[in-house]
Amino acid sequence: MDETCPADWRPTASFDNLRRRAQVLAAIRAFFAARGVLEVDTPALCGAGTTDPALASLTTRYTGPGLPAGTRLFLQTSPEFAMKRLLAAGSGSIYQICKAFRDHERGGRHNPEFTLLEWYRIGFDHWQLMDEVEALLAAVLGNDPGPAPRWSYRELFLHHVATDPLTCAVPALAEGAVRLGVSVPAGMPDDDPDPWRDLLWTQVVEPRLPPGPAFVYDYPASQAALARVRADDPPVAERFELYLDGVELANGFHELSDPAEQRARFDRDAARRSAAGLEPVPADGHLLAALDHGLPDCAGVALGLDRLVMAAAAAPSIDAVVAFPVERA
Repeated sequence: MDETCPADWRPTASFDNLRRRAQVLAAIRAFFAARGVLEVDTPALCGAGTTDPALASLTTRYTGPGLPAGTRLFLQTSPEFAMKRLLAAGSGSIYQICKAFRDHERGGRHNPEFTLLEWYRIGFDHWQLMDEVEALLAAVLGNDPGPAPRWSYRELFLHHVATDPLTCAVPALAEGAVRLGVSVPAGMPDDDPDPWRDLLWTQVVEPRLPPGPAFVYDYPASQAALARVRADDPPVAERFELYLDGVELANGFHELSDPAEQRARFDRDAARRSAAGLEPVPADGHLLAALDHGLPDCAGVALGLDRLVMAAAAAPSIDAVVAFPVERA
């Protein structure tokens, strides 16, 4: 055998699953066409990446005309910034099915190159968008089990951990981890509750979510990402996540439109990246200019399409629904 020709050239997905994937894509496009939502296409290669310290971008260098030689470009972790520029320019409600890329992510539900369905609805808040996400799920999966349960982040945390995640400090969260037998990784901070919340959420709460779809909403304000923060007591982020059989499937926001607050969040991300010894990532000036121009009131959501196909095909892993995962790319 020619050693330059790898033996694993065949797809990891069956053709039945690839056909199911095509059916899911067709159903999504029909769903949005019926609702008058425009399909768009934005660059996968961008001049700025995500500043979020929890996400790692893949990058490349461009040496051709149009840009300074050796310009660093980022493979998008999400099309969010570019889509918001379209919204600010007057596109109306839009959706996109695209490739996204994240370094360090590989496993049964992760591949560094994956497919996202992302959409934005003008005039919606996160409550209305949850309704539409639920309708899309029923249309794509071909069943309507009725309204999915909806719980706030706080009430689930209180029920399963018996600790208030919005008001307690690190010592109470650490005590909860010990009480519930959660293995605590080395290096957990003593001044930032978010890693402790995430640890308890993934190890205690997520495994206890019921079968089928379920929504979680009103996350801690410190986990707002690009969502608005509502001035409750304590404040909460107008953000939701959709779980399907205990697996996170979608992440949605009532979108932040305040350019000053967005600049402040970029600055906080930069400080956190520096404190963690991570490489700096430039803030997206195009997005900030679009917000200065004016982003219409809207809600948006990113949904993992590969995971949706896994559910539609009852597949055990992402490798069963993509033709060539990273090892065979």
